[in-house]
Amino acid sequence: MKSKFVAIAGGLAVLGTIAAGLLHFYWGQTVPVIGMAKNYIRYLSAPAGTLVTELAPPSISSAIASPSRSFATSSPISSEGDWTSYNKSLTSDRYAPLAQINRNNVGRLKVLCVYDTGQHTGFNTGLLMVEGNLIFTTEDDIFSIDSATCRKNWRTHEDYEPASPQAVNRGAAYMDGMLFRGTVDGRVLAYDFKTGKHVWQTSIANSKKGESVPAAPIAWNGMVFIGNAGGDVKGVKGRMYGLDAKSGKIVWEFYLVPKTAGDVTRGPQGASPLDSSTWKNKFGIPITGGGTWTSYTLDTTTGLLYVPGGNPAPDFAPETRPGGNLYSGSVVVLDAKTGAYKNHLKIVPVDWHDWDVSNTPAILHTRGGRKILAVTPKDGHLYGFDLLDDKLLYRVPVTRMENVAAEFSTSKAVHFCPGSTGGAEWNGPAYDPPDNLILIGEVDWCTTVTIQSDEQIRSTKAGRPWSGMASVNPYDTWGRPDPFGDWAGWVYAVDADSGTWKWRVRTNYPIQSGMTATAGGVAFFGDMGGNFYAVDVANGKKLWGTRLDGAIGGGVITYTVNGLQKVAVAAGLTEILWPTRIATAKVAILGLDDTSTVQSRSRLAN
Repeated sequence: MKSKFVAIAGGLAVLGTIAAGLLHFYWGQTVPVIGMAKNYIRYLSAPAGTLVTELAPPSISSAIASPSRSFATSSPISSEGDWTSYNKSLTSDRYAPLAQINRNNVGRLKVLCVYDTGQHTGFNTGLLMVEGNLIFTTEDDIFSIDSATCRKNWRTHEDYEPASPQAVNRGAAYMDGMLFRGTVDGRVLAYDFKTGKHVWQTSIANSKKGESVPAAPIAWNGMVFIGNAGGDVKGVKGRMYGLDAKSGKIVWEFYLVPKTAGDVTRGPQGASPLDSSTWKNKFGIPITGGGTWTSYTLDTTTGLLYVPGGNPAPDFAPETRPGGNLYSGSVVVLDAKTGAYKNHLKIVPVDWHDWDVSNTPAILHTRGGRKILAVTPKDGHLYGFDLLDDKLLYRVPVTRMENVAAEFSTSKAVHFCPGSTGGAEWNGPAYDPPDNLILIGEVDWCTTVTIQSDEQIRSTKAGRPWSGMASVNPYDTWGRPDPFGDWAGWVYAVDADSGTWKWRVRTNYPIQSGMTATAGGVAFFGDMGGNFYAVDVANGKKLWGTRLDGAIGGGVITYTVNGLQKVAVAAGLTEILWPTRIATAKVAILGLDDTSTVQSRSRLAN
């Protein structure tokens, strides 16, 4: 019996040694496979989606007017029926002035068709709808499908060595018959919109150093705007670029953290006052951070580009990099034509929680006559800035907040909320003008961190993930998340002028999808359990819901094609940082059944 026990123990030890060896030598290939196996087991007993709506107390909500909305005055207009940029408009308001699908008939919404990519990937892509074609991306491909039937127009595949095992791409930009996207090997690619053929390619990052380009670019006035990610990797510095749309030539480059001796210059430098004075790094701690992860906002009336800047690194060890660490954790405002610095808004003053400003800020014209910038970083708050003087109007918590002031330690584990994968991740707010409400989707998920010693932090090799987390478990690199299922999601509806919340919805899965408000009084969003919802913008009441095949962490858009309003959803996100059901990446197109469409047309005509 004893010998049998020894044999079993010896066998397990050998298997453990083999597993450790695989993780060490084939980290990029092994970690995703093991993660997918764990998630498959987790979702065998995963619960159905739930949604609970809460109205603000009368003492709060009475201060917010709720005007009635006329569907007839918001009938679809052809020029408004497309979705031509990551957040619909360059100002990122994510509002669709379409009302054929509305609160009276959205209960009849159904899936009309699905396009399945056949890939298991981190499907974060935004969706574009241009001239009847849906455009989206995965890590390796860009697709064009018919926006009514899901029929494939073309699909262009790229072969390259990725910078990391996190296989994500957040979408494309469109302008003047061309499409533009980034890649995880550090390039920006341009394609012909009708054929998918390559037009040009430009390198803006070095994948061998851990740099990548997953963000969705935006395009305006003959230029393409995009930056690099990888600010969680030792030695990587975030940068922003303006490229000539016809040739791919770098028009300007702007370092989002201080450029120092030895840093590569890839193009003319945008004028910048930034120096190293806010980075008082200890010996052996190179300036790292400020990557851009999602997309950008542009004010076409002023020509100003708004760039969200990611966290500084090592993420959890601010004592190794004392100071404000500019311009990480900020929204940086640049002249779009020249890349010259104009201003910055420091959102996270000192970051030791990995609270990136990771998604796109939105420029909104409120009912009160203000022009504001709405920002929703990973710290779990909504920020409203008056763009007349850049003063902060409000800072509103919109997810669970716990233990946020506790300092991290080498000897004691610290649990905090929102965690490093909490708050608002890669999709920003939407705005509903008729109700003057900002809608925010949030992650309610906490993290526990114990940090490494300074010596251990310094010993991390350049080009490797660099959080400062004391753990040999690769799945805990960004802290140990709470157990699977011990999480939730929130949607908050907040008055754009006062910052007062009107209603909120709690789901039992995190919300990371795009949020879309419509003139029909309906807001659409999905959660990481694959549940897709329509709620009443006026009060948060659930109007309709269904379960799609896989986690919804990408684009949610609505548009018109052949005179009919449709909704498209990117579902099937599979990624190592997120426990999700194993499903292939796919785009679902939804619409009304024939009866409800006829009824809706009749109401609009009257």
